[in-house]
Amino acid sequence: MPVLLFRMGLGPLFRGRLLLLVHTGRLTGEPRRTVLEVVGTGKMGGRRTWTLASGFGPRADWYRNLRRTPQAVVQAGRGYHAVTARFPAAEEGGELMARYADRHPRTARRLCAFMGFSVDGSTEDYRRAGASIPFVVLVEDLS
Repeated sequence: MPVLLFRMGLGPLFRGRLLLLVHTGRLTGEPRRTVLEVVGTGKMGGRRTWTLASGFGPRADWYRNLRRTPQAVVQAGRGYHAVTARFPAAEEGGELMARYADRHPRTARRLCAFMGFSVDGSTEDYRRAGASIPFVVLVEDLS
């Protein structure tokens, strides 16, 4: 249903919490569409970034597809952006999770529980869990 809402131009309803990722299937080479939660946004060298966490771990199809072909397109709100995926090291993943937990404590706790991590709510515990979560940073390509 969220993919349909993005296709209808209703992406702004998600207020930046979700984006539509259009990526290339690693086996078929065909375009694939996946709606994902944005765990963070920012800038890197003047380019927009969107950070995602793979709640199903490194086996998630979209994650494996980006590993094979890191070039993709995101629809954030009504805008489309060509991006390249970057895969942070474990230490950076820990920091990403700690910052996300500060902004969204209940959702962070649920994400960790879903992935099998028990957290006590401390920043250090979220860092530990985040070091094991596969994160992806989508960096906007310069045109």
